[in-house]
Amino acid sequence: MTKTYHFIGIKGSGMSALALMLHQMGHQVQGSDVEKYYFTQRGLEQAGIKILPFDEKNLQADVEVIAGNAFRPDNNLEIAYADANGISYKRYHEFLGIFMRNFVSMGVAGAHGKTSTTGMLAHVLSNITDTSYLIGDGTGRGSANAKYFAFEADEYERHFMPYHPEYSIITNIDFDHPDYFTSLEDVFNAFNDYAKQVSKGVFVYGEDKELRRITANAPIYYYGFKEGNDFVAHDLLRSTTGSSFKVSFRGKELGEFKIPSFGRHNIMNATAVIGLLYTAGFDLTLVREHLATFGGVKRRFTEKMVNGTTIIDDFAHHPTEIIATLDAARQKYPSKEIIAIFQPHTFTRTIALLDEFAEALNQADAVYLAQIYGSAREVDHGDVKVEDLAAKIVKKADIITVDNVSPLLEHPDAVYVFMGAGDIQTYEYSFERLLSNLTSNVQ
Repeated sequence: MTKTYHFIGIKGSGMSALALMLHQMGHQVQGSDVEKYYFTQRGLEQAGIKILPFDEKNLQADVEVIAGNAFRPDNNLEIAYADANGISYKRYHEFLGIFMRNFVSMGVAGAHGKTSTTGMLAHVLSNITDTSYLIGDGTGRGSANAKYFAFEADEYERHFMPYHPEYSIITNIDFDHPDYFTSLEDVFNAFNDYAKQVSKGVFVYGEDKELRRITANAPIYYYGFKEGNDFVAHDLLRSTTGSSFKVSFRGKELGEFKIPSFGRHNIMNATAVIGLLYTAGFDLTLVREHLATFGGVKRRFTEKMVNGTTIIDDFAHHPTEIIATLDAARQKYPSKEIIAIFQPHTFTRTIALLDEFAEALNQADAVYLAQIYGSAREVDHGDVKVEDLAAKIVKKADIITVDNVSPLLEHPDAVYVFMGAGDIQTYEYSFERLLSNLTSNVQ
């Protein structure tokens, strides 16, 4: 039976993906949001999904309402109207927890790497069999006849607690979201509670000491580079065109696999996917074939060439992610200077991880910093400034503005890696315009 859904905050990455999925399954979908452009809205517009301004009139009696987690009665008139008039709605994660019961569900959780790993799992699975999926880059696919459902499970505010998947990958545990989690132990407890809700198999990175503490009701499979894991990636060959490696399962060789991606973290992501699908009974010949064609996800090592200059755009906003992204850049461009342009995301994260950010950014050949991008959930009390981070970086770290990115031109043979979860892309676009203008002035 088809329904009509209204999304409050439809441009959110998870929300837009869910909207696309329900639309493709034949349901009527519309949504509301702010007027500011977000990269997630392109897919919605291409699908013909209405994006409306926030308005109480959007909440009609025959519409099922799904609300984004960023919106509350004190900052959104539709939520306030719904609460005042007894109009029921479900939060994104509440709806998803009920929805996934219709499928054999495969989740991907973790402090880092879950979007890339979900994208890889969804790509392989949907090329083998009819699959619905939700990826945190705003990508969704829905099929009314699908048996399988691959999805990203977000730990923030324990949003993954309504989920009870058959299988789940957990890529790592790290201290992040200090505006919500009180400690690394608090983060661990959240993931441990989630793992207990998985019914058939939990696949965890075995070289993460926190993940080794995980307990679950389903069998736990460890994957990693070292012996002592169930699934072991070995005989790695990393080149400028991608990575190849072999995988064994408890001493049994499963064969060689190739991915057109870079960085050791992507080999681990692929090993997790191989382990899950092998355990779930899929043909590894097909898994091998489709891993080799995975093109990545949005804002994860996304490359473009502007007048002969390579620019990489990545969502990395935690020290662990920065290290992984810079490692990938060095693998693909070993002879070029690697320039990091980083925008810290949230004041709470910057304060909590200031030394770790400095250590991670030192992996670059040169560092440029944008002003801290504060979250709507926090207030800037002036406790930390981007200059504090610059002072801790051993390499010379310059601070740039959107209006003046010309210091980046000091590197004639470089790859530029723009990283952050705020509006770092505005700096990137400013640099692209500068490069274009330089070429036109020369002509």
